[in-house]
Amino acid sequence: MPDAVHRSLRSPRVLVALGLVLFIGGCALFAPLIAPHDPAEQDLLSILLPPAWASGGDPAFPLGTDSLGRCILSRLIFGARTAMTVAIVASFGAMVIGAVLAHISGYFGGLVDWIIGRAVDVWMSFPPVILSLVLMVGLGTGLDKVILAIVLVDWTRFCRVLRSEVLIVTRRDYVAAARLLGFTHWQTVIREVFPATLPLLITLMSLEMAIAVVVEAILSFVGLGVKPDQAAWGQMIADARQYLYQSPWNLLLPMLAIFISVVAFNLLGDGLRRTLDVRVAQVAR
Repeated sequence: MPDAVHRSLRSPRVLVALGLVLFIGGCALFAPLIAPHDPAEQDLLSILLPPAWASGGDPAFPLGTDSLGRCILSRLIFGARTAMTVAIVASFGAMVIGAVLAHISGYFGGLVDWIIGRAVDVWMSFPPVILSLVLMVGLGTGLDKVILAIVLVDWTRFCRVLRSEVLIVTRRDYVAAARLLGFTHWQTVIREVFPATLPLLITLMSLEMAIAVVVEAILSFVGLGVKPDQAAWGQMIADARQYLYQSPWNLLLPMLAIFISVVAFNLLGDGLRRTLDVRVAQVAR
């Protein structure tokens, strides 16, 4: 693991992605301190203002205002808090459920593997976005509901991919040796199997964070995500559609924020895969 971390910190791909993720995470963490205005504060005398550097802009609103006179920069910063919360919590929840079931399925095999495999097949037969929308209709709006919907939909991604890796690791000699030494099933999985699948698990989680950002934006766009008084990038895009020609920056800026976040998480996931996975690192050499 120390060697893998050292390789990761030497990878330009990982460093660039990590810098972007830390920047977005910093905006989310310190949003109340760095946002120039309350994201819900309305100024009806200053609606649809252009950015401060454009003609007619106001320095008090660096990136302009929306149709209700709310500061776009403040809403982008607080939208980062919403996106990062969903990305981290939902990805971790889906990872835990998927990883536990994948290790149980791949390690024990047989009937247990068949039951979990069929459950994954049935669950993955539904389009993920449609299933998320159906769940949100039943659960209602709210940040916690968005997180729960993503967890319930995306645990299958972890389970299917990790199961294949667990099947390979379980058949290795050192796992058989652990069993011969008297390790219990729990000790064998935790001490021998799990460390071998951890690099793939970390990579999958970083990729899932990008998916969670997009799903949250879609749900907020259609009005089934966070509550109306909470800033979210998808909600900003939905509000800006009516004023595309008068205020294109209202639409482009949250789209750019989503694009940068998704690229950052995807770059991080790809970079970690190249550095943490010993097999890929050896091929790259």
